Amino acid sequence: MSPFLGRLAALAAALSTVPAILAAPAAAAADPCVKIAGKTFVPPADALACMTSFPFNETLRQNVLDVVSRVFDFYTFEDYYLKSPAPFQDSTTNIRAQLARINQTHYATDFDFNKDLYDFTTQLNDGHTRWFPDCSTSFQNILPAPIVTLEENGQQSVFVAPDSVAFITQLGTEFTSFFDGIKFDWQRLAGARVLEIEGVDPYAYAVRIAETQSGNYLDLGVRVNSAFSSYRISGTTFSQRLGDISGPQFPTQDTLTLKLIPVNSTRAETVKVPFLTNYLGVPFTNGADFWALNCAAKPDTNGVDNKDSAVLANLSKRRTTRKLARASIVDVSAKTAIGLPSEFQPTLPAVNGSEGVIKSFILPDKKTGVMFVGSFEPDDFDQFQTDVQATITQFQEAGVSQLLVDLTNNGGGFVCLGQFLHAFLTGTKSLGSFQNPGFQSTNRANPLAQKILASDIALGLDSNVAFYAGDNWAFLNNTQRSSSDNYMSPPSSRVINGQTFVESQRFLDVCPFSVDLPEDPPFDPSKIAIVGNGNCASTCAMFSTLMNERHNTKIALFGGKPGLATQFKGMAGNQVLEWFDIDSEIKTANLKDDPLAPPDLLVSGDFRHNWRIAYSFLDETLPIEYRSELPHFRFAYTADTYNNPQNLWTFA
Repeated sequence: MSPFLGRLAALAAALSTVPAILAAPAAAAADPCVKIAGKTFVPPADALACMTSFPFNETLRQNVLDVVSRVFDFYTFEDYYLKSPAPFQDSTTNIRAQLARINQTHYATDFDFNKDLYDFTTQLNDGHTRWFPDCSTSFQNILPAPIVTLEENGQQSVFVAPDSVAFITQLGTEFTSFFDGIKFDWQRLAGARVLEIEGVDPYAYAVRIAETQSGNYLDLGVRVNSAFSSYRISGTTFSQRLGDISGPQFPTQDTLTLKLIPVNSTRAETVKVPFLTNYLGVPFTNGADFWALNCAAKPDTNGVDNKDSAVLANLSKRRTTRKLARASIVDVSAKTAIGLPSEFQPTLPAVNGSEGVIKSFILPDKKTGVMFVGSFEPDDFDQFQTDVQATITQFQEAGVSQLLVDLTNNGGGFVCLGQFLHAFLTGTKSLGSFQNPGFQSTNRANPLAQKILASDIALGLDSNVAFYAGDNWAFLNNTQRSSSDNYMSPPSSRVINGQTFVESQRFLDVCPFSVDLPEDPPFDPSKIAIVGNGNCASTCAMFSTLMNERHNTKIALFGGKPGLATQFKGMAGNQVLEWFDIDSEIKTANLKDDPLAPPDLLVSGDFRHNWRIAYSFLDETLPIEYRSELPHFRFAYTADTYNNPQNLWTFA
């Protein structure tokens, strides 16, 4: 039972006052939002002044906490957090106690409340379960000195990225002219060796960022690696990630103090490097505009009844009618997607199937094919499959005998595409008696979840409109369940950290593959290897775990803090539901008026949560999230490989 149920009546009574509250920031003459209106880049202090001009409102707190508290009822890992198992013990927290603390804390502004809730959910270190308030996440701080960890002369150290000038210049003259205007020479910092950040060892500072800001990944080592700049695919193009030190979410920091030795110097100096804030929200003219366009709930904030004729008509336009499961993180640094400087992009000709989120090449040795899988969330679900097929076909025709899969900064995506890639690379014969290419899975069978499934069955709903519908899943013998199957009756229960955890019966994914899977693997499985930086989330983590647990695929991890054990995968939940998704499930089941159901959000935001568990093949009592699996090889980045994928692949 939510601790906020008793507030419903008071909340309903207060709703009539909300429009007036939302439309009343500071007086126009003193409105700090006017100062930054229409600008793409602004000083952090000016951005923060606008964000903190909206006073705290108790009605909105109770509304948001009501939603968050009741969505946590569906969260699969809540009981694990009471005492997170080693080596993930730094994520231990009492979720309900934290919600109670936030409910009792005095806040001066709306921003203070939302940042506290944001920080709490971020520090769960589960990128599937986070509060993203649009009002407070419309800005991103950018440092004109991205930080990297590199090996030089056999020793790993922290540097300002040597390619900083080519990288940062891509932000345009509106960004760089700010530093010209204050006569700050950021370009001379490129390649400097960093001795201290904010007065401490730079690796210790990276750990501080990993513990307080990075989030997304259960493993500390992976979060430390995400503090540094690295290459990736953003959308369908090569990109360079700022890193969490140089691209934090909030404009709460004006400068970063670096003690460094510039290139061609032997003298250490201390430099305060200014941040500049990038505005990423909807354009506005004043505070009232900013709130209305970025903060107040929008037509697509809350869920819909998928039985509605207009919604059904829209759903019917999908190439795949089934509601497709996704498992992905939200990387705030992706908001400012800066292209990888052209001089560091691969010079090899791309092979077939490289137009989307996969970029594939044949290395100069003519025997090694590379698939850089930037994401499992393409614009076209079926095209991803045909791209894989086209790539592998060209590899085989060219005589390629071994495969390197790069998963660097892959944030996940469609669950079935991870299962597809695993099955395509290893062949259906390798699946043996267990023909499904995925993991055993469950969802949390809380009372409202049981009501949703029962109502879906009574209403005759299927996988076209409902994630809870039984025909989304298969029995463990790989026979598809029917939409009338109540897989929560009876539920299963076990004790986790002294709490009784109730979950559904176990099931497998049903995946609509549009490409035939080969019986035999296209390459000897022992000739397949994976490289990455550990920032491999959700479906990416499930794919790499499948390859590791079922085929002992060689996996190499690059970067990170020297001496700190680092997993090859990030957080590996089996499916994420956004707030819109779970609210739609409730509305579609005709249960929005149920006492256990959360209200609609009054503000624009998303509280996503991990909705399903995947269980390890090696220990079917343990979610793969909590199984420690280390890479077979560990390498440092160098000046030649940290931002140059082709050089890294050649080395690997």
